[in-house]
Amino acid sequence: MVRLTVFLIIAISLLSCKKSDNSVFKEASDNSILSNEGFNRCIAYVNAWSRHADPESGLIPRNLRESIDYWNAWDAAADNYPFMVLTSSLLMPDFFNTAAVKMLENERKLTSRIGKLPDTYSFSRKGFRNEAIDTSQIIFGSAEYMKDGLIPITEWLGKSIWSDRMLEILEDFQKIATVVKELKGSSFGRNAVVEVNGDLLQTLSRMYWFTGNRKYLEWAAEIADYYLSDENLITQHYDHIRIRDHGCEILSGLCEAYLAAYYVWPEKRAQWRKNLHIMLNRILEVGRNEDGLFYNEINPQTGEIISDGIADTFGYTLNAYYFIADIDSVPEYREAVIKALDILYDNYRNFNWENGGCDGYADAIEGALNLYNRIPLPKLKKWIDSEIRIMWNYQKPDGIIEGWHGDGNFARTTIMYCLWKTQGIIPDHWDEKLKIGAVYESGQLIIAASCENVWEGKLQFGIPRYKEKMHLPVDYPRINQFQQWFIPEYDKVYKVFFKPGNKMKKFSGRELIEGMPLKLIPGEEIFITIKSK
Repeated sequence: MVRLTVFLIIAISLLSCKKSDNSVFKEASDNSILSNEGFNRCIAYVNAWSRHADPESGLIPRNLRESIDYWNAWDAAADNYPFMVLTSSLLMPDFFNTAAVKMLENERKLTSRIGKLPDTYSFSRKGFRNEAIDTSQIIFGSAEYMKDGLIPITEWLGKSIWSDRMLEILEDFQKIATVVKELKGSSFGRNAVVEVNGDLLQTLSRMYWFTGNRKYLEWAAEIADYYLSDENLITQHYDHIRIRDHGCEILSGLCEAYLAAYYVWPEKRAQWRKNLHIMLNRILEVGRNEDGLFYNEINPQTGEIISDGIADTFGYTLNAYYFIADIDSVPEYREAVIKALDILYDNYRNFNWENGGCDGYADAIEGALNLYNRIPLPKLKKWIDSEIRIMWNYQKPDGIIEGWHGDGNFARTTIMYCLWKTQGIIPDHWDEKLKIGAVYESGQLIIAASCENVWEGKLQFGIPRYKEKMHLPVDYPRINQFQQWFIPEYDKVYKVFFKPGNKMKKFSGRELIEGMPLKLIPGEEIFITIKSK
């Protein structure tokens, strides 16, 4: 009954927000302005960081301050470079096919140190920054590079030279570590071991689906067996859990492995279910504030709040609650998701995420977008729209955001936001004056398109990437994915109405995905309505 009530509340809220035709056209037009600004900001970011690349290696530095002389795996490669790749794959084909590829080729050649595993590279030394091999540093950097850098590229592109790079790192990683139980002499802090294992769980679960190779699932199960055992369950045997990043990865990772077991390894699911729920229940019990958002760090045994800051990565953890609620029929988990999301607009506008840094906004908005895609709460939409403007205001006139590796997350979240505002539609070539926006309302898609220059090309519609690129059984919410919005069905016929002119044409879903031809002339805004036949 509680779950039914929640669904009714959402349904009534959505029905009450049904828009008139004119307001839908206006919203599509407004979205076209937002997507234009966002995409151009991403291009400016790529161009700005390209100017700071090392002229010989082509690699970007860790930051533009004290670390300008070196590239490293867990920052430059994991958090910045991948979103230069993704931006250019969408908007900058010349950069994508040249500089982005060259960066990867040089990274493989110059930074691989233990087999294919990368180590920190110094531009001035033209070699490794550290003379001695630090295995702990290489393990940490490799795990971060795969999960935060190469996974999002693979989620978007599917099989590519970047997924090849990830799989070769993963293969050599297994030669030196499976379940990481310590990082000797590590400078990464006490949460690093948990973070690495969480990174591995997320990477392995997705690479199992991506490749179909069961050994990756078995490796993930080895890690999950450790953390979901009676002896090592983190909510019963750890005196601290970090629920923000650099700690929360283990929660999502264990749940991703559990989801895989749900589909293909029911014995493991049965083995893990009790302790997984004990862990999730305890975090809900002592890890949240009165609004349902997670504290940065807690002692799960005593319930003590070690750090009462609010985790900007709340969405990463709520992702797991969302899909576990679904597969295990736990309405309390879904209610926890809705409670947190529905309060953001009232209490968390212009909030001091991560002490006011741009990256805090990027992570918070990303998590909210992921869940809005599944639970489209009207107030959550308003919150995302208000907070993206705050995040964008961090960007400087030269295109740099804050001058560190977190700048990449600005582009990551902006790309996600813009894809929402276009409902996943992208042009086959970009013009800085091109405006494309879309709204899906009452079973039809409304598109607004205009350009201050003459533009002739194709609008390309989205595909079910989770299935066709990643081979996942279901599009569960997960970090480093790119949300699916309007997806035409290949063999379905759609009626497409153009205004002005009131022309109607028919396209198959396959034709929309391959690209709908469009010509724009200066001073004219075209509205396109797409209905299934």
